Amino acid sequence: MRLTVDIAMFIRRLRFDVWLFYLSKMKSEVIVRLSPRDASDELFYKPFVAKEMKVTPEKITFMKVVKRSIDARKQPVIVQLHVLAYANVQPPKQEKAHSFLYPDVTNAREVVVVGAGPGGYFAALRLIELGFKPIVLERGKEVSARKIDLALINRNVSLNPESNYAFGEGGAGTFSDGKLYTRSTKRGDFNKVLEVFHFHGANEDILIDAHPHIGTDCLPGVIRKMRESILSAGGVVLFNTCMTDVLIEDNHVKGVVTSSGDKITGEAVILATGHSAHDVYYLLHKKAITLEAKTWAMGVRVEHPQDLIDEIQYHSEEGRGEYLPAASYNMTCQVADRGVYSFCMCPGGFIVPAMTGPNQMVVNGMSPSKRDSPFANSGIVVEIRPEDLGEYQNMGVLAGLEYQKELERLAFINGGRGLVAPAQSLADFVDGRLSSDLPDCSYVPGMVASPMHFWLPEGIGERLRLGFEQFDKKARGFVTNEAVVLGVESRTSSPVRIPRDRASFQHVQIQGLFPCGEGAGYAGGIASSAIDGERCAEKVYELLTGKQLIEDERFA
Repeated sequence: MRLTVDIAMFIRRLRFDVWLFYLSKMKSEVIVRLSPRDASDELFYKPFVAKEMKVTPEKITFMKVVKRSIDARKQPVIVQLHVLAYANVQPPKQEKAHSFLYPDVTNAREVVVVGAGPGGYFAALRLIELGFKPIVLERGKEVSARKIDLALINRNVSLNPESNYAFGEGGAGTFSDGKLYTRSTKRGDFNKVLEVFHFHGANEDILIDAHPHIGTDCLPGVIRKMRESILSAGGVVLFNTCMTDVLIEDNHVKGVVTSSGDKITGEAVILATGHSAHDVYYLLHKKAITLEAKTWAMGVRVEHPQDLIDEIQYHSEEGRGEYLPAASYNMTCQVADRGVYSFCMCPGGFIVPAMTGPNQMVVNGMSPSKRDSPFANSGIVVEIRPEDLGEYQNMGVLAGLEYQKELERLAFINGGRGLVAPAQSLADFVDGRLSSDLPDCSYVPGMVASPMHFWLPEGIGERLRLGFEQFDKKARGFVTNEAVVLGVESRTSSPVRIPRDRASFQHVQIQGLFPCGEGAGYAGGIASSAIDGERCAEKVYELLTGKQLIEDERFA
């Protein structure tokens, strides 16, 4: 009798073990590290996935790459894939891409959003999700009309101070690359941002790649669809509408005044004006609304042949070959107690003029989605703290803006006036000599040889020189006269912060005023600005309803 019971228990356990084994073969997320060629096509990487699952390739019924990254720290370069795979079962129904249903808020309570960059548009969409009607004001033009003004800038014909690479629908990021990388630890927020971009037309690759990138050629169409979502839900977007004043009563914000004299009221105001809207800081300062000086960075933009960066980063004289993308880099070091680092690195990209007014010379970088330009460029910038500003410190909280303005004026004077940029070969810059010849460059308005090592402020120029020497030790061949330095990269972020309460996100002095994104000093790029826009919208909801969002609602 005992033997019969033991046999029965053994059979049940065996069946359970078999069931567990079979279940384990049904679904698995495996990690495979492959050559670039093997990672390039399902036909190539399927056998490796099958091996990890301990099944034959023909047993796999469904595969999907959910994350992709490149490890180029040494040879050979490895591509790591996270693959969701099913085996021994019929493939599951493929999940539909995440969709967003924006309710009709035509008659809902109104909130003013100043700025149609990523902070402003993501705030507007989140307000709609939460049942509020956003009134979005943008000083520049809608994205299609903005392209015409950019074409005039690139031909060195004219600069529209309200429609350029910094101002207009989509903000500074629309025509300066479209990188979505962020160091934010709020992964739920970040994934939501990617899903919103994908829902509005961005390629599915942004949901997979470790460093997602939409591309400056594709992002305008995505931005346009985001605007259409706002309008179709009953929100309002007003272009060519610059905020010139803030309406405040008893330390409560009531709305804003526009350049045409119109008063636009709302129950709250989200201020997402971007880091180049200097007039906003001067306005707030004039109204005795509290501002703070903050650390930021300025420097130059450096451009190399993309082939050279490929050779350096992929450790191969053959460069990237057939299966790898244009290589990028991330450089950082300390020089005289200040950070020197690369910023907004654009593989396969172009350098563009990013000034917003007369007597300024500012450059920035961008990459199209294919990253197929023969050039690679990056800002190389030096950390600047308020105590570094010397005589400018007498100007108080706006000292950084004045220092930034002076550097841009110096670059304008030492360039070719207009939009022609001052330039120097990189090795000549490091060695302290004027360049007799400049290499080819992607900057369309043109360059003029200039002794940038001489006229840049010592706190910037000397730190850059020593920083470049350190970078060349890490990446041999980086300092070369095949590379060119253009000036100046001055709009990495704002030297001013509009302070807000850590819990409520409202300005420390004005109730209902929500400083947001890069211009307020709380973000550093498209993704982090979008995240901050969503958070500000949620804080508006909490203020106006008296309710706290629970976690499931927060990331819905």
